[in-house]
Amino acid sequence: MSSTAKYTYLKRYATPLVAALLVFAGYSFTAEPAMSSAERRAAASRFQFTPLTLPEPEGIDYKSVRQVHPSFERVSAMVSALGAAIALYDLDGDGLANDLCHIDPRTDHVTLVPVPGTGNRFAPVMLDARSLPMDTTMAPMGCLPGDVNEDGWPDVLVYYWGRTPIVFLRKPDSRLEGPAFVAQELVPGRERWYSNSAAFADLDGDGHLDLIIGNTSQDGARILDAKAGGIEVLPESRSRAFNGGWNRILRWTAASSGDRPSVSFHEVKGLLAEEVARGWTLALGAADLDGDLLPEIYFANDYGPDRLLHNRSRPSQMHFALAEGSKSFFTPASFVVGRDSFKGMGIDFADMNGDGWLDMYVSNIAAAYAFQESHLLWMSTGNPEKLQAGVAPYKQESERYGLSRSGWAWDARLADFDNDGVVEVMQATGFIKGTINRWPEMQALGTVNDTLVHDPRNWPRFRPGDDLSGHEPNCFFVRANNGRYFDIARDIGLGGPMVTRGIAVADVDGDGDLDMALANQYETSVFYRNDNPVAGNFLGLNLLLPVPGKEAALTTYKGRIANKGRPAIGAQATVILPDGQRRVAQVDGGSGHSGKRAPELHFGLGQSGNASLKVELRWRSMTGEPQQTTLTLVPGWHTIMLGSLKAGT
Repeated sequence: MSSTAKYTYLKRYATPLVAALLVFAGYSFTAEPAMSSAERRAAASRFQFTPLTLPEPEGIDYKSVRQVHPSFERVSAMVSALGAAIALYDLDGDGLANDLCHIDPRTDHVTLVPVPGTGNRFAPVMLDARSLPMDTTMAPMGCLPGDVNEDGWPDVLVYYWGRTPIVFLRKPDSRLEGPAFVAQELVPGRERWYSNSAAFADLDGDGHLDLIIGNTSQDGARILDAKAGGIEVLPESRSRAFNGGWNRILRWTAASSGDRPSVSFHEVKGLLAEEVARGWTLALGAADLDGDLLPEIYFANDYGPDRLLHNRSRPSQMHFALAEGSKSFFTPASFVVGRDSFKGMGIDFADMNGDGWLDMYVSNIAAAYAFQESHLLWMSTGNPEKLQAGVAPYKQESERYGLSRSGWAWDARLADFDNDGVVEVMQATGFIKGTINRWPEMQALGTVNDTLVHDPRNWPRFRPGDDLSGHEPNCFFVRANNGRYFDIARDIGLGGPMVTRGIAVADVDGDGDLDMALANQYETSVFYRNDNPVAGNFLGLNLLLPVPGKEAALTTYKGRIANKGRPAIGAQATVILPDGQRRVAQVDGGSGHSGKRAPELHFGLGQSGNASLKVELRWRSMTGEPQQTTLTLVPGWHTIMLGSLKAGT
């Protein structure tokens, strides 16, 4: 072959050959690693859940779409896609978090019921707010149990679309039934809020639980009013929307008990900059990330950057500073805390790598294939002091850990379901269930100019019968020996398609393994009892604070006992294992989207045996003083009344 022919030959075939090699190389870089069949079977053998459906009232017509403002009629299914919520709590005072607060969007009922399979300890209780202004333009979005007025009796806060939240205060010494609760407005006035998340936390360190409310649509809107005029608005941008309702921080000021219980909160205005306060917040979390017993706040926002607020408060003087990550040349902007353009839907905290610092996992709707975005795993760098300089010390590592991709995701829970000392990741997925695939239209929306997206008349049709990720299974990620997580939901009976919004977690039967409940949108909700046959040992802590007037010294009780105080939201525990490993956790006050875990701490111990463990506890007393102590505890459940101690004890 002549040199000219060789050149022509190479020119003809080299380009497609190089292109093919580049495609292959790109695929090898982007393809997810697979789990072998043997590894998958071994992982699945560690889990066994028994599904039990939640009770449903009979003789009621269930709806599958809401009445919406006329300008939202073409996207009525999308607007109607929220409202299912679930929380696990000890409502009847038997010492176990075996009671549910459940919101079913098919009826908009807020119901308290025993967990299925735990006995008929009380008849279902429907929380009745008819003594307060209520109409069909309002709908409940979430329930947050807690002892709001600090009298030792469980109350329930319900937040809504179309109105401000309502607190249902429990009368002392009353049977658990409807008349046992007094409905009270959370704030005065007749404002219209559109709340999708809420959490309790002692934000200023005064010993009382304050309240964080995350809102989406603009204050005063009439989203669910089918007779209203004008045009209601959607987010002003697909990636930088700051035209939502104001997020609120409410400071606890006073409370009373008795037959006419009450509680007072004061909204702290001017605390948050407008670009922070007016994101479209669908989930929020509160946890102490720098060890000063003051919780930071994470707002997970739809259509724009999430926000991390460093807590610099003092008693009665709240102050927060925005913390953002630092960017290198090779770091995508959305992989920097505070600069992402994703669609935040869930947030949870856990120490994912055993370094003693909490990490953060954020669900995003756009991890579905069409938007080419991802979930976010913010791994702590172990430098919390950087928060003082406004720097968020976190590195985004969801792809490295196998947690970047799933589907249209909502709530996420980090919890150790097999007690091996490594957390699993349970994730709620699914949006609108129907028969007509509308993903092409949704993907096309991603190319629309931002100046058009605020007007619902410019959106594609998303009405009843349409489908957007409506048949995705929930995810259950387990960690393999190589450190990467893999989804085995289908292998353990959790892979049936559900349109799930909220996930609640607790050890409802006191047997040492964690159970969970799922709130499904326009479908039957399900409780999953953990029947793990090979679970390792565990340490469970039910940390309580005394109620006012009943100050007590620190007291430890073996097991789960009937309620003797109020949950110590924000209290922290470090468990030191015999081999020196340390496990950390904090009592949660409602982090996430529309699922609320019980305020208890659970540590999987693996096969470490029954040796006694050192447990370091840190908390604020009922008057706000920082406290700490070290106990020696055997595995199992312990109820601890956290009384006041002298400094340094």
